[in-house]
Amino acid sequence: MQVPLVDLRAAFEPIEEQVFGEWRKALEGMQLFQGPNLQAFEREFADYVGAAHGLAVSNGTDALFAALRSCGVGPGDEVIAPSHTFFATLEAIVHCGATPVLADVEADTLTLDPGAVAELVGPRTRAIVPVHLYGQAADMDPLLAIAREGGLKVVEDAAQAHGARYKGRPCGSLGDAASFSFYFTKNLGGVGEGGFVSTNDAAVAEAANLLRHHGHASKFEHTIIGHNLRMDELHAVVLRAKLARLDEANARRRAAAARYDALFEGAPVRVPVRREHNEHVYHCYAVRVEDRDGLVAHLNANGVGTGIHYKTPGHLQPAMQTVSHRAGKLDATERACREICSLPMFPELRDEQIEYVAEQVLAFVKG
Repeated sequence: MQVPLVDLRAAFEPIEEQVFGEWRKALEGMQLFQGPNLQAFEREFADYVGAAHGLAVSNGTDALFAALRSCGVGPGDEVIAPSHTFFATLEAIVHCGATPVLADVEADTLTLDPGAVAELVGPRTRAIVPVHLYGQAADMDPLLAIAREGGLKVVEDAAQAHGARYKGRPCGSLGDAASFSFYFTKNLGGVGEGGFVSTNDAAVAEAANLLRHHGHASKFEHTIIGHNLRMDELHAVVLRAKLARLDEANARRRAAAARYDALFEGAPVRVPVRREHNEHVYHCYAVRVEDRDGLVAHLNANGVGTGIHYKTPGHLQPAMQTVSHRAGKLDATERACREICSLPMFPELRDEQIEYVAEQVLAFVKG
């Protein structure tokens, strides 16, 4: 049996006819700059994540950059973020001219450790970036408390957390601002690149809007040196169609994860840990085993797609040796990066596929 890590074709098929029809309408009307679909999607997704303001942008990295900049992060500042994250989290901080301060993650959930953050706050700290990793919210209440005490901004990296909740509250509305990615493998993924900034602060929204459109305040006036971070109208069509199905798709991910959990019970496989008060959306189903590289080779040889999220932590990336940064102890991060392996996870995953994947994993770890 062949089981891919993700199945993009299966995700697109149910909306194919709708998308092609809406694309035809959009191209007939040629309202392609901040068109009606993009404006509607901004309202719909902001409402979905419980935010007062939402701005569609070019990709997830640009979204985090715009959110940080709009919260006042700039040269001379320090921003605390986990080392166990996709490298774009750290790139966005550097692009603001700020210094990344790399913190460890919790040993079980692998989200940002509030205790590690507290130890790294210094006189130059301006913001904290919790990453809602693999579809699970970071432990936000203690992080928000640290931020309030120090007068810091909290900018959520919610690139993997579309629809996830923390104590009943949706990710994307918990801090001062949040960033999302609509890269095509995400829970809410398009057919290319895309991103989103959400916030409940009107001043942050206004700053992000200026930043994404060349600082354009009126037809002939540019009030800041901005960027071109805009999303296109055709991409918004796809995202609107998928947003209507997102809750159902996330429920199917949770069901697949529960099936995996049951099949691995009692085996030497560490399944993802879900914090009790979180609503996990399982962007990835990342297990941990001692011989991760051996497991990956075995699964690939038997037709099972795998991923490693992430093999090299941020503080050990060659690029980080070229920029100013500092870090705390990162023991949990380094151990996770040696053990982590993502198994196939997508809403259309069938029971027989899950059972085959589990059978292959168990054959390896027991053998």
